[in-house]
Amino acid sequence: MTVRSRSFRSLFTYRFFLGKMILLPCAYLPSVRYFAELVRGGCVVDLGEHFIKRSERNRACILAADGPMTLTAHAVRADRPRSPMRDMRLDYSKRWQHQHWGALVAAYKASPYFDFYAPELEPFYRRPFGFLADYNLQLLETLCSLARVAMPAVSETYVAAGTGDLDLRPKNAQDPAWCAEPYVQVFADRQPFAPGLSFIDLLFAEGPDSLSVLRRSLSAG
Repeated sequence: MTVRSRSFRSLFTYRFFLGKMILLPCAYLPSVRYFAELVRGGCVVDLGEHFIKRSERNRACILAADGPMTLTAHAVRADRPRSPMRDMRLDYSKRWQHQHWGALVAAYKASPYFDFYAPELEPFYRRPFGFLADYNLQLLETLCSLARVAMPAVSETYVAAGTGDLDLRPKNAQDPAWCAEPYVQVFADRQPFAPGLSFIDLLFAEGPDSLSVLRRSLSAG
């Protein structure tokens, strides 16, 4: 059973139990802040919203030897307006999976926990996936399992933000309760701390202690 097939379809019931919700996009290798929101709980990943190009839906930021690097998962007809995220297909006309895994290995092979977690993540860069949403969600489920963070609910249809909801789907949306908590990054001896990276950066650096870093980032906000 796929993550999407277990999606929560009764939003009314879910809102009844949760009250206020945190609305998230379906992100590729989500950021540290994204995972901090998952730790807070009450999150819903929206697959019904329109795909936004050049956003975290298909872009992630990692730390390379010369600074932050953007990884882009290529989508078919990414420029087409008003396409629901759930319908976006992956484009393999370029070998982006091969390039991404090479970049991850080059950036993090010296990290304390790379060898421990890499076998769980490498399969995502060795076989094709049909839909971007399925790819992102299965990656998210794997990362959540490794970090011992609960998976969020997933809505196939667009979720309208209600009173009191925290909507983090727009570009550059901010959560005032979150503050970047520094940790020792792989190139700390030559670069200042870089906030806003993919959670994979924290996971490779801190391993089982990643959850503690996420909790501190919320309490500091």
